Amino acid sequence: MEQGFLKVGAGTPQVRVADCAYNASQIIQVIRQMAEEQAKIIVLPELCLTAYTCGDLFWQERLLEEARERLLQVARETRDVDALIFVGLPLEFESKLYNVAAALNQGVILGLAPKVHIPNYNEYYEARYFTSGREAQGIVKLGGRDVPFSSRQIFVCEQMPKLKVGVEICEDLWTADPPSNRLALQGANVMVNLSASDELAGKEAYRRDLIRGQSARLLCGYIYASAGEGESTQDVVYGGHSLIGENGVILSESGRFQNEMIYADLDIYRLEGERRRMSTFQPEGGAQYEKVSFSLKMRETCLDRTFSPDPFVPKDRGDRKQRCDEILRIQAMGLKQRLKHTGCRQAVLGLSGGLDSTLALLVTAQAFDLLEIPRENILAVTMPCFGTTDRTYQNACQLSRCMGATLREVDIKEAVTVHFKDIGQDPEKRDVTYENSQARERTQILMDLANQRGGMVIGTGDLSELALGWATYNGDHMSMYGVNSSIPKTLVRHLVDYYADACGDAALAGILRDVLDTPVSPELLPPTDGVISQKTEDLVGPYRLHDFFLYYMLRWGYSPRKIYRVACLAFAGVYGEDVIRHWLTVFYKRFFAQQFKRSCLPDGPKVGSVAVSPRGDLRMPSDACGTAWLKELAEI
Repeated sequence: MEQGFLKVGAGTPQVRVADCAYNASQIIQVIRQMAEEQAKIIVLPELCLTAYTCGDLFWQERLLEEARERLLQVARETRDVDALIFVGLPLEFESKLYNVAAALNQGVILGLAPKVHIPNYNEYYEARYFTSGREAQGIVKLGGRDVPFSSRQIFVCEQMPKLKVGVEICEDLWTADPPSNRLALQGANVMVNLSASDELAGKEAYRRDLIRGQSARLLCGYIYASAGEGESTQDVVYGGHSLIGENGVILSESGRFQNEMIYADLDIYRLEGERRRMSTFQPEGGAQYEKVSFSLKMRETCLDRTFSPDPFVPKDRGDRKQRCDEILRIQAMGLKQRLKHTGCRQAVLGLSGGLDSTLALLVTAQAFDLLEIPRENILAVTMPCFGTTDRTYQNACQLSRCMGATLREVDIKEAVTVHFKDIGQDPEKRDVTYENSQARERTQILMDLANQRGGMVIGTGDLSELALGWATYNGDHMSMYGVNSSIPKTLVRHLVDYYADACGDAALAGILRDVLDTPVSPELLPPTDGVISQKTEDLVGPYRLHDFFLYYMLRWGYSPRKIYRVACLAFAGVYGEDVIRHWLTVFYKRFFAQQFKRSCLPDGPKVGSVAVSPRGDLRMPSDACGTAWLKELAEI
């Protein structure tokens, strides 16, 4: 439960139709097994104390009495279980029978939530027995205790007040207006669904989509437990298909036709953060929803949840083509529109032989193809200086030729040397002035060449560099349109790798692969024996780490302590804890100190869910203070 993580579970016990004693024993066994796995919310199927398929036996007084008695037994025998538990049973209330979910916590029956939507079509005939609980509200005496009875209950954890649990039952989810809609708008961020959904051809995928979609719309966790083996198969079959979703993602799913227990780690703080961020998620007031408290022991959740070390990179290789094509298309369409709007048919970009400028050229060529402008109208400028190596120079020249661009070489060594003389800079002093003078000279040349041609300077800098401020102010920091401004370095690498695989040109693919193998460097310091001496990741840290930090800071609002924890899990065996802590400190220091560079960025297309444009995703003052973040990190 620390940092908002909560292990939850859905389980399907073996049942016998109308044998409440047997069912209670199986339910208790499942609860205990799930408690051993540290599940703090445990959801069991609809009517599991009696079995869902009792038919007209639901009219029998003996069955109803037995169900009540066995519910008390389950509560009594799980009083030492540290969890919020949901069990389904039929229950009489004010002379009507209801399909109910009972909430149990440490031996106490906290509440009874009746099903709202009663199906009475096709194979379902629940209306023969059960009444809708939409308007039912009152108190039921159980085990000498007054228990609230209402579909408008939200269960709130005393120790973790942000954890708020709402209940619906099976068909409730399948309707046009599920109760979970209102429960979410009243604050519930975890929905539990006790279900008895029979199996039909194609229904599995539909059920999965329902839970995925509802958890996305409501920005919630969704725990769905379904009836399985042991139910009557007189007319239909129950497959025990249980699922756990979170904000549009299925975290865990059982197999069908086997009674299983499934688990997942929900991130409650992440859900709450997303609700804060989404201005269209508007909580409702006025409705009478009762808040019922429950208790859990505050412990650190042992996480089974995995975190990709490359959150910006598509995980599924099968989706690689579709995703990479989409990203490249968005970049190209952004540039296409800007060229079309300005009437510009010329582009100028600095081609260094590195990753970023390579991707920028690929995107620019695609935009020109879309506008049916000859690629020779792309002026690729290579500007060798003190740090340029033969490897990057040759790659830049060959890449330009392969792409059909016009190549121009402008050696800037003499111009920079004159500039050093003008400002009194010692050429042997390899400081920031030495480096930045070269970057600004290159930008001046690109801008002036664009003026000569009536063209547009295409920016090459990527999202990772912008986050770290790893750019020369008014040097490579500036352009007329930055096509890579929302592409992090790890994704730049992935896109170039994909292009090499997909281009169908062996010569081009060979160049791209050599670019991928070249160390990332601004090449502003002289090489050693012809080899790059200035490696960016030696100076600012691994881009894989920084992209990971950036994603969880900006996309999900994770605290430094939480980012550190999940980074240690994601990079276990790759980077040690001390290394992660060191570069996370560097990340926060640079992120806050370098905002002034992001506050005046050129336009560029947003591609993913994380961007730092001052006109869009990151409205951050340039003099914002990062002390609180660094203090928390220092306390780890």
